[in-house]
Amino acid sequence: MNTNNIRNWSITVAISGFLFGFDTVVISGANQPIKELWDTSPLFHGLFIMSMALWGTVIGALLGGIPCDKYGRKKTLFWIGVLYLVSALGSGLATDPYSFSFFRFIGGLGVGASSVAAPIYISEITTAANRGKLGILYQFNIVFGILIAYFSNYLLKGFDGANDWRWMLGVEAIPAFIYCIMVLRVPDTPRWLILKKKDETAGLALLEQNLSKEEALASFKEIKSDQLKPNQSEHIFSGKFKWPLMLAFLLAFFNQLSGINFILYYAPEILEMAGLASKESLMNSVLIGVVNLLFTFVGMRLIDPFGRKQLMLVGSIGYIVSLSLVAWAFYSGAGSLVLMVSILLFIASHAVGQGAVIWIFISEIFPNNVRASGQSFGTGTHWVFAALITFLGPVVIDLFRVNPWPIFAFFAFMMVLQLLFVLFMMPETKGVSLEELEHKMLNRNLKK
Repeated sequence: MNTNNIRNWSITVAISGFLFGFDTVVISGANQPIKELWDTSPLFHGLFIMSMALWGTVIGALLGGIPCDKYGRKKTLFWIGVLYLVSALGSGLATDPYSFSFFRFIGGLGVGASSVAAPIYISEITTAANRGKLGILYQFNIVFGILIAYFSNYLLKGFDGANDWRWMLGVEAIPAFIYCIMVLRVPDTPRWLILKKKDETAGLALLEQNLSKEEALASFKEIKSDQLKPNQSEHIFSGKFKWPLMLAFLLAFFNQLSGINFILYYAPEILEMAGLASKESLMNSVLIGVVNLLFTFVGMRLIDPFGRKQLMLVGSIGYIVSLSLVAWAFYSGAGSLVLMVSILLFIASHAVGQGAVIWIFISEIFPNNVRASGQSFGTGTHWVFAALITFLGPVVIDLFRVNPWPIFAFFAFMMVLQLLFVLFMMPETKGVSLEELEHKMLNRNLKK
């Protein structure tokens, strides 16, 4: 087996996750300067400045499965890079809140489509044995992008006075251009070539390039067996797929009701509310990014041997404890140190649990013929709630500015519900081929 090719292609595609993480969080450094520059109301700021990219992400996620199936995973991933490039340059050069919102929306399309195309590509190019380890490269790059965005914002604070925020946003054009060049060198996936493009020769040749002749032939036959099944044109919302749809919806719903995007987007402002100065709060945001990255490494090590469900159990308990501590710290006035430690525990819990699992799990649970549509549904659900929470963020912060403890108490309660979902509904998917998972999911006989 040629694992080098599979690893290198997975790493290249996962760089779209770096742009995802950078693009979504870089706005946290520009949040306050833009609010002051254009003197926007909390409602306008939440809708047009902070959450516009996320509304683009919703559309990108919901429609991302269409080009994935029609034009291939590779071409879709290339044009995602172009969207990031245009968004970075346009946002940095924007002269008013409306053009700024437009270019942030363009970047959001890239983020949404990336969260569909990249996990699908990696899940289809890898094997059952290394799907979790290589699949989490996407999440690793997301959190690495988040860390670099926080660090970049910190370094650029004071670089060009009132125009600091323009550099914070525009610098993303550099990695976006590099990614566009790199992704041209990866092939499409065997499953797309065989099932969608109907090019069996190219699909088999790609399998033989990375597997032994016997393994390649067995995998080819397993993939081809999908073509022999009736009703291959079934719609994703036919009753046949209601179980994986429910699992994808609930996982994505709870991911955002943990408050992860709320904390990542508004970390500097939340920390300022705890008594930290502006520059100090940006430095602590960098610390949040470091912890996120370190514990993503832990998730990478554990996701294949321990499985998706066990990581979700650990993460859910960590969520409940950490969010309760954040709420208590604000309520009691325990101080910025207790608050910061609690937030870091929250970030660690997310990195090991939901952060490590969500993109892999959703890309695994849908059959080959509707995987792109299913991934679009799951990621679309994720981004709808992310956009709503980010849109309402400035309003909620303004409402609870005196003491925001009820916000975090609410998130803690939602994580109790997530724990129940994991215990009683979530199946384990580690170490099973995508075709075998399809059979098990549709028959609902995965061990819960």
